[in-house]
Amino acid sequence: MSIFRRAGWTLVGVFVLTVAAAVAGRPVFVDPQLDPLRRADVIVVLGGTPYERFDLGIELAQRGYAPEVLISQSTGADDPMMDKYCGGRFAFRVSCFVPEPWSTDGEAREIARRAEIYGWRHIIVVTFTPHISRARYIIGQCFDGEITMVASPTESGLEFWSWMYVRQSAGYVKAFVNQHCAEPGTKSGG
Repeated sequence: MSIFRRAGWTLVGVFVLTVAAAVAGRPVFVDPQLDPLRRADVIVVLGGTPYERFDLGIELAQRGYAPEVLISQSTGADDPMMDKYCGGRFAFRVSCFVPEPWSTDGEAREIARRAEIYGWRHIIVVTFTPHISRARYIIGQCFDGEITMVASPTESGLEFWSWMYVRQSAGYVKAFVNQHCAEPGTKSGG
């Protein structure tokens, strides 16, 4: 077989694998399961950018879906963009925290810790679309109650979605390998 023919078959194989990955990832990353909104104990906004997710969390509380908003400051405690949320005055309680570790796993541990303290049984979690399924899995390893997942506005375009497939897939591998919430008083992970 000539080198050109072998290279052609290699390209065809790469193309087929790429299309298969795109099709398989669509229900996980592009069209994940979202839940109907109903009143909960707290709205949790997972950290990151873009900041529109924080606006959505505040809006949901203003609409009466929960009496409290818990915000992950995964961009850091000294992020001035977060001052309007963490230092703002609202008709409901807003609490902010920096996750430890600085990941969805750290956010899930903090959710579980606070749920145990405050008796939360139902939480609304706001994050961006490609992170919905993985966040549900990780938080579900730590929190025994009901989780309602809500998607904030998400970018579009081939470059963004290509990167999200890679990033979120790697995050799933990490999530399946790591033990979540192995600390006393939390749900054992797997």
